[in-house]
Amino acid sequence: MFFSNFVVNCHRIVMIDKLEAIKERFDEVSQLIIQPDTISDLKRYTALNKEYKELNKLVEQYKIYQDILSNIETAKQVLINEKDPEFREMAKLELDELQPRKDSQEELLKEMLIPKDPNDSKNVILEVRGGTGGDEAAIFAGDLFRMYQRFAEKMGWKFEVMDFTEGASGGYKEIVCGVSGEDVYGKLKFESGVHRVQRVPATETQGRVHTSAATVVVLPEMEEVEVEINMNDVRKDLFCSSGAGGQSVNTTYSAVRLTHLPTGIVVQCQDERSQIKNFDKALKVLRSRIYEIELAKHNEEVGAQRKSMVGSGDRSDKIRTYNYPQSRVTDHRIGYTVYNLPAVMDGDVGDFIEQLRIAENAEKLKEGVEQ
Repeated sequence: MFFSNFVVNCHRIVMIDKLEAIKERFDEVSQLIIQPDTISDLKRYTALNKEYKELNKLVEQYKIYQDILSNIETAKQVLINEKDPEFREMAKLELDELQPRKDSQEELLKEMLIPKDPNDSKNVILEVRGGTGGDEAAIFAGDLFRMYQRFAEKMGWKFEVMDFTEGASGGYKEIVCGVSGEDVYGKLKFESGVHRVQRVPATETQGRVHTSAATVVVLPEMEEVEVEINMNDVRKDLFCSSGAGGQSVNTTYSAVRLTHLPTGIVVQCQDERSQIKNFDKALKVLRSRIYEIELAKHNEEVGAQRKSMVGSGDRSDKIRTYNYPQSRVTDHRIGYTVYNLPAVMDGDVGDFIEQLRIAENAEKLKEGVEQ
């Protein structure tokens, strides 16, 4: 018991040391952000303003925690020094109320102190591709695309298609789009992997349930300064758009295809009528895919990164099954199942994302304790 309390107290001291360091940085940023030279430098001002907002959330909760600790200490002093039974009873009742609040606030602060993925706040490149299952896989890829489109609408995010290839019987063989807004990658990163569907395809004449799959890839959108591309290594090809776009379709060479020669990565964009805009969008996709390759190399080299139960990016993992006959959706990584498939396909995937976030945070907390 003594050893257990000793460990808990050590963890609490470490946590408070971290919070004090964060508060010092918050005070520093608060002063920097109002300096004339900062205000005149838009890039620096934007970065500091973002840091201020993030630190402020934690500092506010730390202040609440400090108030609770102060009130606990005051109540303890009353119990030690006060002789009046009524005052002592009031202090005891206050302690009984404050202790659970302290424990709860400590858990909240521990979670907030978990290091965030620096990419969580980024916009994303979302790619959905039909996998095994022929025409039905393409139709399912289209269903998944619409699911994410609905979810983006609910979140107030901007959703724009960059490139697509339609399936012969509907849906998409592949579709690439950009999603922008607040903490987009932080929420959608768990969606990367193989999504499996079990249902009677529209093309099935005997009513048999088939299993098909589609692959989802979520890439953080990288800035030019984060992933540098030598344009001498990129071949640019122009062709006529084949999708929606009005009179310019099939008449002007506005669509852009970029080939990164060192890696063999090929991306294209034909959504815009403007060749320049298509080029810029294609370059964003290329930058994100190169980042994905470099990140995979880095993780392999360090080798020490334990593979997470939750995961967030391995496109070969089968992560979720959508069973239409039973209206069931199961996430295999955390064993989480719901029986409201129509709502999920209409964009209600927030519950899955929240459960996966909780599981990831639990893993990180456990790693922190083990270390």
